[in-house]
Amino acid sequence: MSLFKDFNFKTYIQEALDDLKFTKPTEVQKKLIPVVRSGRDLVGESKTGSGKTHTFLLPIFEKLDEDGKSVQVVITAPSRELATQIYQATKQIADHSEKEIRVANYVGGTDKLRQIEKLKSSQPHIVIGTPGRVYDLVKSGDLEIHKAHTFVVDEADMTLDMGFLDTVDKIAGALPKDVQILVFSATIPQKLQPFLKKYLTNPVMEKIKTSTVIADTIDNWLVSTKGRDKNAQILEIAKTLNPYMAMIFVNTKERADDLHAYLSSNGLKVAKIHGGVEPRERKRIMNQVKNLQFEYIVATDLAARGIDIEGVSHVINDAIPQDLSFFVHRVGRTGRNGLPGTAITLYQPSDDSDIRELEKLGVAFVPKVLKDGEFQDTYDRDRRANREKSYKKLDTEMIGLVKKKKKKIKPGYKKKIQWKVDEKRKRERRAENRAKGRAERKAKKQSF
Repeated sequence: MSLFKDFNFKTYIQEALDDLKFTKPTEVQKKLIPVVRSGRDLVGESKTGSGKTHTFLLPIFEKLDEDGKSVQVVITAPSRELATQIYQATKQIADHSEKEIRVANYVGGTDKLRQIEKLKSSQPHIVIGTPGRVYDLVKSGDLEIHKAHTFVVDEADMTLDMGFLDTVDKIAGALPKDVQILVFSATIPQKLQPFLKKYLTNPVMEKIKTSTVIADTIDNWLVSTKGRDKNAQILEIAKTLNPYMAMIFVNTKERADDLHAYLSSNGLKVAKIHGGVEPRERKRIMNQVKNLQFEYIVATDLAARGIDIEGVSHVINDAIPQDLSFFVHRVGRTGRNGLPGTAITLYQPSDDSDIRELEKLGVAFVPKVLKDGEFQDTYDRDRRANREKSYKKLDTEMIGLVKKKKKKIKPGYKKKIQWKVDEKRKRERRAENRAKGRAERKAKKQSF
């Protein structure tokens, strides 16, 4: 399907897509929307920012009975922010329907008694929420999900990481046996397998391969701290970028508080989001962010996985995350929906092993330095290692000789070591030539 119109969705669904100016489906949507429409259980694995939300929402609305009285769809997300994001995307489609489509968002920190009161008069068509609140309402008998035909577990790996999988398991146990289960995740950890085996029936396992683990539209820069004061360096970077919206990721709440205070005292409009911020305050901050009252947001990894802020032009990593899997999710906050973005990661020599691990995962870095008020290309941190790779790999004996050569030694001894190195190489060449000659003679004999 090259265009959304080729799916022949209901009229109001297509109108909602037109309103968003969505014309072409992403790679994930092309491959997985037909699977969801077929009714099969699905495990969809793809990188963040690839369009997973509409991958399940569009076929859900296509199947929805707008005249129904009971809950037809249950969607869980591991954080309030992510659940609210899905809720807003769902409402955007529902609002284009002439018939009322009831969508409810059940998350912690909201008025539970009011939700229960509303459930007494009518059940929502689509339930979205965090596992804890959804299960609370199911357990009390106020939310009736026993007739639902679709169950979506979004960000399953984060659900597992945050300890919510047992609650999701209980929700699944309250659903009909023939419910269609859709699991979406950036990664599929081994610890998720028991849940998948327990509830999914012969699922389609689809991993959307991409040439890079981060979007091609993102410039991924590596900047050395060089022993500088990091607060001052981030302030300089932030002022140089002049972003539409920049997210600055840190590893701890304490670091978030410290950096937020420093940047604010230096005149930047900075918001702060981490697990220690009270829910009501966090909601207020998020509303201010959406109203563009801030240019910068200092956040921990909870925000990296849990929220989707529109228009993030830059990501700054104050440090490489302690859990390397979070790096992709951080960087994925920018460069979404084909828009350009820039991710800047500050590093020091002790981070080298972590950087190499990220490179093994397919993350490509471009070394940069901020000089004269602009970012400029700089030397590769691996320049010495790359030089050494150009030489033939040495065996243990040779490595010992070379290491000795690097030390401060007596005059004339360097020449002796060089001679030994040269002799070693000559012996190896002679051995290679003899082996080659034997092989040629053997081949000649066999040809007669």
